[in-house]
Amino acid sequence: MTAEPDTAPDLPPKRVLLLAVVAVAILGLDILTKTLSVAELEGRPPVELLGGAVYLILVRNPGAAFSLATGYTWVLTLIAVAVVVVIVRISRKLRSTGWALALGLVLGGALGNLTDRLFRAPGPLQGHVVDVVSLFAPDGSVWPVFNLADSSIVCGGILLVLMALLGRELDGTKTTKEEAVSSE
Repeated sequence: MTAEPDTAPDLPPKRVLLLAVVAVAILGLDILTKTLSVAELEGRPPVELLGGAVYLILVRNPGAAFSLATGYTWVLTLIAVAVVVVIVRISRKLRSTGWALALGLVLGGALGNLTDRLFRAPGPLQGHVVDVVSLFAPDGSVWPVFNLADSSIVCGGILLVLMALLGRELDGTKTTKEEAVSSE
């Protein structure tokens, strides 16, 4: 009797699964925190936490960070779509745990804010992002009001820069300074 050839489909590499799990977790938590924030903070004064170090306040942001590009919500939506597409495409080459974590954080955050831009008022491609956390002032005057998706994007971006500075590649290899100089 001959053995049947293995016909099981190829499973994605573990690092791609890590990226997906992180992205889905961030997206789910972002949607949950925004839903709770709208339900509990709408029409209420800011909620002071940690002696005024943190405030919870509901802000609907039509722009990007620091309320930039408020008239270009549709452009921000297209940029978020592009980020999602690029991360999904490069994930095939992914063999590094650090890169998987970083890209998962960025992807989850991008999807969280993209969800707002697609499904929140005033309408598709123009939706305002729900921001909730304000640091050191109840009105965002010290630091812009932000949400979980924003934090995830920033943390993922910092990790991506760190991976690049350490010479870690998407495929898990490490580039030395000598290799980087000789390839220029």
